[in-house]
Amino acid sequence: MRLSDFDFDLPPDRIALHPVEPRDAARLLHVQGHGLSDRIVRDLPDLLREGDVLVSNDTKVIPAQLEGRRGEARIEVTLLTEVPAQNSDKNTVNWWAFARPGKKLRLGEEVAFAPDFRAIVREKAEDGQVRLDFGTDEPTFGANLARHGWMPLPPYIRKSRAVERRDDADYQTIFAAREGAVAAPTAGLHFTPDLLALLTAKGIEQQRVTLHVGAGTFLPVKVDDVAAHKMHAEYGEVSAATAEAVNRARADGRRIVAVGTTSLRLLESAARAGRLLPFADSTDIFITPGFKFQIVDLLMTNFHLPKSTLFMLVSAFAGRERMKAAYAHAIAEGYRFFSYGDASLLERDA
Repeated sequence: MRLSDFDFDLPPDRIALHPVEPRDAARLLHVQGHGLSDRIVRDLPDLLREGDVLVSNDTKVIPAQLEGRRGEARIEVTLLTEVPAQNSDKNTVNWWAFARPGKKLRLGEEVAFAPDFRAIVREKAEDGQVRLDFGTDEPTFGANLARHGWMPLPPYIRKSRAVERRDDADYQTIFAAREGAVAAPTAGLHFTPDLLALLTAKGIEQQRVTLHVGAGTFLPVKVDDVAAHKMHAEYGEVSAATAEAVNRARADGRRIVAVGTTSLRLLESAARAGRLLPFADSTDIFITPGFKFQIVDLLMTNFHLPKSTLFMLVSAFAGRERMKAAYAHAIAEGYRFFSYGDASLLERDA
């Protein structure tokens, strides 16, 4: 497979810069067999069956975007992965981060985010990441991050507008409970209390998993040979109770509906011989056409970037030609794309 196999033309004005209100008023393209149906997210209970199991990601996005100073120079930092504390430095907080511009940062140099919120550059990696030592205990770091950090909106939004305080709520799902993500599981952004109530009334079971989404989800694929692309690892958990509920549903012939590619990637990472196992580990699963799905029957997801790993995933799930046709329809009909955009409901290719 070549990268060009997953390319398509997307007009810039299709990129959503803010979500619709209410959230469940977003459009929903139902892709079933070779048919396409234009609906809205609030129609979801009508498109699912009694007994279906809806699995959503309960990760919570942290305000991982920081603006600091290196002397007089401005430095933009996006936190990526926390470094586990060792016994020798158990009272310090270290994170791997993207820094821009990062090439000029030197080891031992200080980046100041506020008079009482600073970090020292401890390490630099070949992929451009830097390890920052905030030199403080976790409660103090968390308070400083809440005070000085901003929601880490995707680069394609930040190129068009500034981050706003309304993004603190807009970029967080109704399921958010466990802090650790530096990007939102965006399919979950469409859900409201009213929609959840309608799903419950329809007899649709709801389960939660946790995948702490990393900023690697926004990194472009830079190799023409798709198989040579390396995914960034993300930490996830599937509880024993959720695994049991999903396996029971599958044994009963009921369908598993993943809310978002993050939920799907975690469920398939935790699958063994057609069963879902409890899971607490990192995953760098890379799903491309030819992948054998074991757990998920339907996928609710937003519309993704051309030549992205996420468009490769939906092509694997629903068929590349079907997805190219669906995306062409969505573009022609004015659907809104990416994190704050509209959604699709995909039935797995037979």
